[in-house]
Amino acid sequence: YLDKEALEVDAITCPTPLYDSSFTYGPGEEPQQPAVTMTQFAAKQYTKWLSGISGQQYRLPSEAEWEYAARAGTSTAFSFGDDATPIGEYAWTTDNADYQTHEVGQLKPNPWGLYDMHGNVAEWVLDQYVAKHYARLKDGVTAANAVAWPTKLFPRAIRGGSWLAESPECRSAARYKSDDPEWTLSDPNLPTSPWWFTEEPATGVGFRLVRPLAAMDAELCKKVWDADVKRIQQDVADRLEEGRGVQVSADPRLPGATAELTRSQEVE
Repeated sequence: YLDKEALEVDAITCPTPLYDSSFTYGPGEEPQQPAVTMTQFAAKQYTKWLSGISGQQYRLPSEAEWEYAARAGTSTAFSFGDDATPIGEYAWTTDNADYQTHEVGQLKPNPWGLYDMHGNVAEWVLDQYVAKHYARLKDGVTAANAVAWPTKLFPRAIRGGSWLAESPECRSAARYKSDDPEWTLSDPNLPTSPWWFTEEPATGVGFRLVRPLAAMDAELCKKVWDADVKRIQQDVADRLEEGRGVQVSADPRLPGATAELTRSQEVE
């Protein structure tokens, strides 16, 4: 399911221009470092855009899917065992990150070959944060039925450790939540941006993509890609009206056009 109308991305935007030209992004801005500080909505919009230009379907994982992948068949606190001592071989945390993110895939992967599940950056998932969500589920529930679909803006669920986290906070079962107003204190926008957060720990939150084995139908596509509460819809609409973004269809011709533009610039 890759209907053109359904792949109209709510908005293509860019980070707010710097208010202080001397400011630089401390945790790192190299291409192979993970992207951070985006809202869950921005991450979802990226998966929608990528689906449109690639002809494949991508989305954020659910909490259940994320933990299944992080554990990689293990039942211990970490994918490498219960003892946190060797975590520096697998994850960037407060112990070894030197207060910045690092290029992905530099340390050891988990048993399924997935890198940076315990550290570097924590990652958005599809779910609303519900404190005892797993305890409320009945035996035999499927992964699809385990999703706590969001009904309010805060808090949203985040999984995994980060360069800002200590070892005990990086277990496979560790969970975090987005928070307001703590994550938006420095945002000069009013209302605050639907696309960006400004504070720690958002500087240690990114996202990981999944490509579903089975094609998503139209209803599920809307749930995993689109703005899910009225506040986000209104904030995006306000910014489009003010000219701080544009609503477009995700065009599969874009990668080829970008590559051609790059070649032309190199020749010049």
